[in-house]
Amino acid sequence: MKIKTNIFLFAILAVAPLTVNAQITDDADSIVAKKKVHVAFRDKDSDQLLGGISYVDMEELQKKDYTMSSLEDMYALVGGWNGNNLWGMDNERLDNNDNNNLPLVIIDGVKRPSNNVLPSEIEQITFLKSAQAVVLYGSKGAKGAILITTKRGMVDGLQIIANANTGYHVAKEFPEYLGAAEYMTLYNEACLNDQLATGAKYSQMDIYNHAVGDNPYRYPNVNYYSDEYIRKAYNRSEATLEIQGGGTRAHFYTNINYYRLEDLLNFGLAKKNYTDRFSVRGNVDLVINRLVKGYANASATFYNANKNKGDFWSEAATARPNFPENAAPLIPIEMVDPNASKALAILGKSLNLLDGEYFPGGTKATQTNAIADCYFGGRTRDVSRQFQFDSGIIYDMDKFVRGLSFKTLFAIDYAANYSLSYDNKYAVFIPTWSNYNSQDIIVGLTQQNDEVVTGHMAMSNTAYRQTISWNGHFDYDHTFAGKHHFTGMLLANMFTTTSSGSYHRYTNANLGLQAGYDYMGRYFADFSMAGVHSSRLSEGHRNALSPSFTLGWNIAKENFMKGSGVDDLLLSASYSDLNEDMDVYMGSKYFYLYDALWATDGSDFSWNEGASSDRTYSTMGSNPTLDFIHRKEYSVSLRGSFFQKLLTTNLTFFNSDLAGFIIQNPTQFPSYLQGGLSGSSFKPAINNNIQNRKGLDFNVTVQKQLGQVHAALGFVGTYLQTEWKKFDETIDPNAPDKHIEGQALDALWGYKCLGFYTEDDFDLKEGKYTLKDGLPSSKLGGNIRPGDLKYEDVNGDGTITNKDMVVLGKSGNVVIFDNNGNPTGTGLGYIGAPFTPGVNLTLKYKNFTLFVLGNGQFGAYGMKNNSYYYMDYESKYSVNARGRWTPETADVATHPRLTTQSSPNNAAASTFWLYSTDRFNIRKLQLTYDFPTEMLNNGKVVKALSVYFNGNDLLTISKERKLMETNVGSAPQTRFYNLGVKVTL
Repeated sequence: MKIKTNIFLFAILAVAPLTVNAQITDDADSIVAKKKVHVAFRDKDSDQLLGGISYVDMEELQKKDYTMSSLEDMYALVGGWNGNNLWGMDNERLDNNDNNNLPLVIIDGVKRPSNNVLPSEIEQITFLKSAQAVVLYGSKGAKGAILITTKRGMVDGLQIIANANTGYHVAKEFPEYLGAAEYMTLYNEACLNDQLATGAKYSQMDIYNHAVGDNPYRYPNVNYYSDEYIRKAYNRSEATLEIQGGGTRAHFYTNINYYRLEDLLNFGLAKKNYTDRFSVRGNVDLVINRLVKGYANASATFYNANKNKGDFWSEAATARPNFPENAAPLIPIEMVDPNASKALAILGKSLNLLDGEYFPGGTKATQTNAIADCYFGGRTRDVSRQFQFDSGIIYDMDKFVRGLSFKTLFAIDYAANYSLSYDNKYAVFIPTWSNYNSQDIIVGLTQQNDEVVTGHMAMSNTAYRQTISWNGHFDYDHTFAGKHHFTGMLLANMFTTTSSGSYHRYTNANLGLQAGYDYMGRYFADFSMAGVHSSRLSEGHRNALSPSFTLGWNIAKENFMKGSGVDDLLLSASYSDLNEDMDVYMGSKYFYLYDALWATDGSDFSWNEGASSDRTYSTMGSNPTLDFIHRKEYSVSLRGSFFQKLLTTNLTFFNSDLAGFIIQNPTQFPSYLQGGLSGSSFKPAINNNIQNRKGLDFNVTVQKQLGQVHAALGFVGTYLQTEWKKFDETIDPNAPDKHIEGQALDALWGYKCLGFYTEDDFDLKEGKYTLKDGLPSSKLGGNIRPGDLKYEDVNGDGTITNKDMVVLGKSGNVVIFDNNGNPTGTGLGYIGAPFTPGVNLTLKYKNFTLFVLGNGQFGAYGMKNNSYYYMDYESKYSVNARGRWTPETADVATHPRLTTQSSPNNAAASTFWLYSTDRFNIRKLQLTYDFPTEMLNNGKVVKALSVYFNGNDLLTISKERKLMETNVGSAPQTRFYNLGVKVTL
């Protein structure tokens, strides 16, 4: 009911601007102002920025680059941003944080998700990367912030812009798997490799029948990636209508958008899969009088994702081509013997016959399949509704103090999500086959499971989120004697998010102080400080101060630089110590880490005539002095412009420590405080570990007029180095060189592979393989035989264990370790490759504009040891299985021997599976033609008209291109080709 009411109120707000009288001629000041750069709680001229800040004019970018999401393409336009984080700062992962694993995202002054604003709605995006740039946002902004400012009404009268786009997604690559006969042949080989007493699983006759394909229903050979199930391309279409206008006292802006996205699947209910989104955004700016201005913003979004039941792509990567055995996913009824009355009677009662001609096949072990899911499993609609509203007042207090003003903002946002589904259940039918006169026929059927075809939609996965935000600040901005420019701010800021399923709110509350001075734009000094608060810490330790100091010198304004060809050359340096609580957590615990924690579980203790009782034990001691994590950072920036803006540069060196990460089992406490019943511990959590990040963030642009062609070339990027500067660990005396401290945060640990074991490495006794004396034995798991991977015994103790792991490279993912230095996962976040460059090129010739954009990553590595690249046990065999080790292919093998058993030894991360993720992508190419005004009757009706064609993700240049463009277990990556038209009235 609340959502409906809010939508109604929003509709009034969005439509009301259309009735504003654009002819008001009151002499109040116009609200149209010079475009500035939006930074924390204020706007600044671009020449006043002191480093660690980048911005993109989206209105200008959209004239040559059609994008579909708010932050699309930014990694090739902004140095320090890799598409996921700023300066390698891994982001907060708390469930009720709606930033989608991004830094703090602020939209029109309010914390909001970046996926709920469209590029066509955006005026400017600002990236606050340095600590000094985000200090005023308090604890939750300490890892950087992205400010998205939406468009506002800026024209008098009325302007209408219509934009329509339609295009097609085309899959880049599909996984390649073996056919049924080849799979069965190699599986037999795996059985022989394992010396199974049962021998080969499949007979030669079975293999032959699957190969010839005379009866694909008894001897299936299913290719899930064939055009029987997948279309060659699918459509995405979008339409946008922008309306703005106003007059002296008021301006408005409205954006109405709809897009629809189809799906790659092309059969059954999946053929009707689609996602659509409808949104309306509107705002009003009012000049109430000479001193007071007001504004209001609102948006509503309606999102639906319609999809079939089941997980087709996951099953396509795991279901073997001959599976289910002896029964295809769908079998024609005509395969049933007309005399098999019982079988036909069973089918006659079925509720799930495809076109009355096919029924789903299966076995007792396989009671569903991806094909039948798409026909009979039902459908799901995932629904999302979002409503956002904020309003504010700007009070000019110049009559009291020159340069003083007050601004305040209040916002309330709602989001609701739920799923509606037809939860049908279907039976599979197990056929009994016979052969009459060389003709296969079904003589019996066994129904597995009951059938349910529901006539109503069930609701599930309900969730809601509410965010309330407020801030107010006094601003001071005045220049004395035309030389001495002073700025200041006193700030109070807060937001709180309440989410379903989360007891604790996600909150941020801080005070702020800013004081700045510059002399004629030549010498700069800035001091900012935030007073932060966190409920995650104990009382008495919940408040802290975060100071930041910045100095700047514009060398170009010195007399000795005149005539040097230097237009602008600003050198700035800053130091900051920010307090943040985003990393105050252990595992899934974010609160009460300072308290002693106790747990209760069952026990073997009993008394009172045998009655048992649960036991209570300590899991962690108390530490009321648990503190914030500190971002201690110094940075140096150099911004330059040369030869009348022929060359512009922006370089920043940064060195940042995140100090005081919390550890649960500190080694400084005696070991007897841990262990015992149920793994109890009296050790407290303490602040200890330190992460260091340092690197260079750069942006270089060259532009020049070459005859009738205007060319602009931009090169941006980030070079990043990371290190565990301090790490609490126990060094194993048997592996003294294995330590975490001093290693990269994203160090990729694994074994040095020496190749394959050969038959010469074993003694064969009574048909069993035994490693020869002097060779280290593997303790990694599995039965070691010829064709398995052999590793270097790094510590020389005669066994291969995790003590022999070494750093193989950098992965881009922060690795989790235990106190013994063993990697336990990569859940601390993505920081990116060491070097992430971006390139953008713009060529303008007459009315044509060509825009090319590329990005890359270099210096990181990955492991190709998932089920597509390494196959064991009951894996589906990809084409990589053809390179398996055999005695005959030992010198050229690219895969260990095949096995029907689990082999952790072969699956372990090692140099054998290591590959470079180096790549450069031609991300975007767009050609735009702007019709000359002469063709538009000099703009009497149509003021501007543009058509454009663009392609996305066109080319990947990499040694491992095919690997990185192939998705396994999920929908394929795609290239996108789009045609668009834009008209202004």
